[in-house]
Parts: sequence; C-alpha cells; structure tokens
Amino acid sequence: MPDQILVLVAEDEELVRLVVVEALEDAGFEVLEAEHAEAALGVLQIHATRIHVLFTDIHMPGTMDGLALAHHTAKNWPKIALLVTSARPRPHQRSLPKKCRFLAKPYRHDHLFRHIRELVAAA
Repeated sequence: MPDQILVLVAEDEELVRLVVVEALEDAGFEVLEAEHAEAALGVLQIHATRIHVLFTDIHMPGTMDGLALAHHTAKNWPKIALLVTSARPRPHQRSLPKKCRFLAKPYRHDHLFRHIRELVAAA
C-alpha cells in the first residue's frame, strides 16, 4: 500500500463534500476535490497517475453523472479504484464498472476509510 493514498472526491453538495474531504484529510489521506463530474475529469486528466481512488456521488448535475464518470475512469485509467455513493437505492451491480464498490448514504466515515484502504490494497 502506498505511504499516502490520494483520493479524488466528486460531490456536488458542497457541505457534504467539505465534510468528507476534511474527514479524509484528518484520517491521513491526501484529497483532491471536484464539484461535478466534468470538473473531476479535469482533475483526472492532470493527476490520474497519482490518484488511487475515485469516490463519487452518482447523482450530480451536468452532462455526466457519477456513474458515467466511474465508467469513463475505469476505461481510461483502470488502475484507479472506484467507490460510488448515493442516497438513492443501490444501482444494479451490472450498471457499475467491474471492481467498483457502492457505499450507501448516509455512511459512516470509518466505513468509507475501510473501503478505500481495501480497494487500494487489492489493486
């Protein structure tokens, strides 16, 4: 496992994003953030070689939602682990990219940290 895990958080709800970014940083993770999928793509294009995990909300405004972002990431940067979240019902497993995990909202931060560490360890 790398010394410091870099997580890209894509979340359109600003308060949710601020809380999760702070929690991740407090737990020792390095974090990049994006307010929607298009912004996350820009971050990925610059930092993909350093990013270990994409943590994205499924439902975001814009031309691309978090599920499409996860599929795009899996296709273009297959070494990046994928963790998706939503307050809505769990998407069917077939709609998720391979090796992608789903974490239902509301989630506990310790569950988020565990999933991230497990995904990186399995990579």
